[in-house]
Amino acid sequence: MRLRPSIRTKLLFSFLLILFIPYAILLYSTIRNVNASLEKEIDKELEMNLRYALDQYWVRANQSRIALMQPAGSPFVQQAVIHRDETFLGDALQRWEQNLPFLDFLIISDSNREVLTRTGGTGTRECLRLYHLFDEAKRTGKPVISAELVSNSLLSPEKPIISAGTGESMVVVAVVPIITKERKFLGCIIAGDIINRDPHVPFRVRQIFGKEGEVTITQRGTRIASSLADERTIPATLPKEVLSSLERGVPYRGEARIGGRAFKTAFEPIKNFKGEFVGSLAVVLSKENFKNIQVDSLKNIEISAIVGILLSFCMAYVASRRLADPLRKLRHASEQIEQGHLTQHVKISGSEEYEMLASAFNKMADTLEERDATIMKKALDLEDVNLRLHELNEELEKRVEERTAELLVQKGRLEAILSSMAEAVVVTDRENRIILFNPAARKIFDTLSTQVEGSHIEQICEVGGFCRLVEYLRELRKDAETTLPRAEEMEVRGKKLKVNISPLFDEQQDFAGAVMSIRDVTAEEEIDRMKTEFISTVSHELKTPLTSIKGALQLIMQRGESLNDTERELLRICERNTDRLIRLISDILDISKIEAGRMEFSFKPHSMFEMVAYSAEELGAFAASRRISIHNEISKDLPPVRADHDRIIQVINNLLANAVKFSPEGETVTISAEREGSMIAVAVADRGKTIQPAERDKLFRKFEKISRADHLDRGGTGLGLAISREIVERHQGRIHYRAGNGQGNAFVFTLPANEEEKS
Repeated sequence: MRLRPSIRTKLLFSFLLILFIPYAILLYSTIRNVNASLEKEIDKELEMNLRYALDQYWVRANQSRIALMQPAGSPFVQQAVIHRDETFLGDALQRWEQNLPFLDFLIISDSNREVLTRTGGTGTRECLRLYHLFDEAKRTGKPVISAELVSNSLLSPEKPIISAGTGESMVVVAVVPIITKERKFLGCIIAGDIINRDPHVPFRVRQIFGKEGEVTITQRGTRIASSLADERTIPATLPKEVLSSLERGVPYRGEARIGGRAFKTAFEPIKNFKGEFVGSLAVVLSKENFKNIQVDSLKNIEISAIVGILLSFCMAYVASRRLADPLRKLRHASEQIEQGHLTQHVKISGSEEYEMLASAFNKMADTLEERDATIMKKALDLEDVNLRLHELNEELEKRVEERTAELLVQKGRLEAILSSMAEAVVVTDRENRIILFNPAARKIFDTLSTQVEGSHIEQICEVGGFCRLVEYLRELRKDAETTLPRAEEMEVRGKKLKVNISPLFDEQQDFAGAVMSIRDVTAEEEIDRMKTEFISTVSHELKTPLTSIKGALQLIMQRGESLNDTERELLRICERNTDRLIRLISDILDISKIEAGRMEFSFKPHSMFEMVAYSAEELGAFAASRRISIHNEISKDLPPVRADHDRIIQVINNLLANAVKFSPEGETVTISAEREGSMIAVAVADRGKTIQPAERDKLFRKFEKISRADHLDRGGTGLGLAISREIVERHQGRIHYRAGNGQGNAFVFTLPANEEEKS
């Protein structure tokens, strides 16, 4: 038999769980924060004590340096050194030693490193072999402080020294140079504090640290001094891992258990003047006091947690009891309604929420009773609805059959239209499979529909000649929304074809495939070639007589003094029309030469600024007649371009003439240029009506004129932009149209920068 806890028990455990989780989180975070705070406090105090100990380690050397700098500059001392007056110098050392009682020796040497006099033993006539410190003080003229290892035999044979077992002692040395006012080096005063002779760190350090911490100085890896005279904590020899880290010049931080007690340690390497490891300074702090604080804090937290849990249990018990009794009554009433007694009502007194719940339960019972009666009534109505729905389904099926028949008829018509079209049509689905290949396509590609339909276009591109379009179809499939329809020209089996590709979309505007309209333009291009040859031939035949006519008209106007105004005006009209015909014929000849490859180009470095200035000057009169100003914004510092001077002038003239011609009066035409990699991009911008997108494909076609919004005929042959494109492309550049920001048009062409000039 499975136990089923009551509502009161469930509520009690729920309240206890709700209260326990925050208490547990709070207890965990509090303990963690206390531990982290204590650890942080220990680390902070350890680093602070280490800095203080380091300061105390060097304090005697700094005192010696400061105290000896004044006598080193004394003229009496300097004269005594010059005359090697050992008696005077010995007395001086005795006085200095009384002022600096902590020093173990004082030495005065000459400029040749020979000892003139010393304290702390007889020693030798050498400067303890501290040549590098002597030379550094001589070189810089400034005092030098360092911790060095010096042979015991050189220090003081008379006084015993606590050795670290190597025959050397650690000495904190201060070398003060003796220099005259004329910056002449006479010698040095060497003061030394032998750490090995003073195994107890100074009283001030012991007073600060007490017995809870220890400051220890080691020579290499052996302890030579400690702040605790009798109760030393750190072993006499450092562990290998600590010594290895210090020898690399890396400070060591860690924890250790020594004598059954926990300590935090910090070791700092001591290096000599050459940067070599000679010893270390260590600070050790006991964690016992901090652990006592930690234990007290944890006890307080535990007592608070126990009290909180007991109070929570009491509150949970009272709350569960007050909440469970009304719920038990509601459960009993619900069971009665479940058995079909819909007239069941419940009465609960107490809090307002329970009274509202009881009222809602009673209303629910009344509503269920009413709804039961309504359902019985609706069941009868539903039978009538089902009968009517069956009749509607039969009528819908009939209409679907009629619509399907209509769609089949329309499909047949569409197939008939595609079959009778002169242009080839190829349609692909979203997976780039060919789903339509009309008869015109079969004729152009000489391929049966059964060979290509249903196949991926990548698999049959060699058969149908689609290989050039495969990459574009892949791009179209990836991002059809941003990929524009595309027109391509290609050659298949000796036929020149024009292909227009557009994406197809389904009802959700997702990519559904692509449609390709293909037209055989082989015959059209042949006719266009014949037309070009005919026009070129006619132009050659017309240019000579027109030139003669122009010359004759100019001669008549110059010598015809008897001509009246009307006759002169007619002659001027004839001359203008003759110029217009000559320009037309020149443009036709130019484009014929370019297409035939007979136009010669002379490529040389030219300044873009100068060529634009020349063109602006040529067209200045024409621009002034329309009250239009031409602004040359090209920098003179722009690198030169490698180009044919006359042909690029022709391109600039064509673009400037068009910009002036189609700009409103009083506006400005701007010419600018900038460096784009190895190319120079030149832009000619006007403020005229923006060319409509549908007209932009005509811009660079021969004999094509776009429809202007103002319906005014501005003249022109329709060849200027076509010639400009051919010239720019022969320069390995590119020319294109760009709409202005909000208004206006810009034509941009690129020319190669002169790399030889750059190098």
